[in-house]
Amino acid sequence: MDHLDHRILSALRMYGCDPRVAGAARALSWAGEHGAVWLAAGLAGAAVDGARRGAWLRGTALTAGAHLVSMGVKRVVRRPRPAHIDPLVHTAGRHSFPSSHAASATAAAVAFGMLGARGRLGAHAALTATRAALPPLATAMCLSRLIVGVHYPSDVAAGAALGALTARAGARWMRGGAHD
Repeated sequence: MDHLDHRILSALRMYGCDPRVAGAARALSWAGEHGAVWLAAGLAGAAVDGARRGAWLRGTALTAGAHLVSMGVKRVVRRPRPAHIDPLVHTAGRHSFPSSHAASATAAAVAFGMLGARGRLGAHAALTATRAALPPLATAMCLSRLIVGVHYPSDVAAGAALGALTARAGARWMRGGAHD
């Protein structure tokens, strides 16, 4: 598995040689630091969609929770970041597994995506468009961590799985208060 992780990472890191791709990947990495972009999206949703403010806030809490859990797992697993390539960004920590960017991005995409299940945001076209953009943005965030060279593919996959599981585990909690 380690050999495959190294090979996939090296291949994807090559896309970072294109300055446009490198710039976009760096921007995503910066925006996703500590889940900031996803937390801001959840708070913006809560501010605009007063009918479901509580559900947006619970989705934001699930996103933050996924990020915090991933940081705890990093402290236990202690997998070092890739050393066989030069990263395009500096990181807040030395440990790689799981990717906290992937955990928070996927948790946000799943949690905030659940808010559209009842179709109650039809009057809020901007929020509807934002919800539709979340899965591709979360995917781009996950890929950016490989392109900037700070995670192995298995780190990103584990982070995404952790984020999705966290959001799904809180689905009942979110739905239960969707009418706040």
